Amino acid sequence: MDSKEVKKLFRKSSGIMKTSELYSSGVSKYEVKKLADASVLERISRGYYKLCDDEISDIKLISLMLPDGVLCFDSALFYYEYSNRSPMEWHIAVDKDISKSRVRIDYPYIKAYFIEHELLELGVEYAVIEDVEIKIYSRDRLICDCLKYESKMDIEIFNKALMNYIKDPKKNVSKLMEYAAIRGVIKKVYDKIGTWL
Repeated sequence: MDSKEVKKLFRKSSGIMKTSELYSSGVSKYEVKKLADASVLERISRGYYKLCDDEISDIKLISLMLPDGVLCFDSALFYYEYSNRSPMEWHIAVDKDISKSRVRIDYPYIKAYFIEHELLELGVEYAVIEDVEIKIYSRDRLICDCLKYESKMDIEIFNKALMNYIKDPKKNVSKLMEYAAIRGVIKKVYDKIGTWL
């Protein structure tokens, strides 16, 4: 199959294809390697390719490769403007049972958090970033996670996140308390931010 036909396949798809999809469309292993060597195809992760001349945003790649992933920690804090530090990598929560190779992506850089299946969807909302709809933890779930993992966070980011949450008119204190009970951080909520809520 020539490069024009392969490009048509990618245009019909979402912009990225698995090697298995390429093979089932009639592109041989040899042709995939040849197209990659000729800078027609670019390997973005084990078993995933995109066209070299296609500009696909980081967030679109993440949404296509990890459709069940949820923006969390630094990425979500930055989105909600609870932190002004743009993260060097995308912080994504994924099911703890998924194959670890799925999050080994050459680019964009991803920091994966492996979460128990029953907690992964807790407090999930949707955000639109660069015209891409992606899952993100709600403000209230996010703050509970920050309280739970305070010792692993940068102290400045942690404190700024709490202060910005307290000032946020979109916060939902009843949801915060519901998630705090599930995440086991009710005492921390009272100790750290209770007086301001």
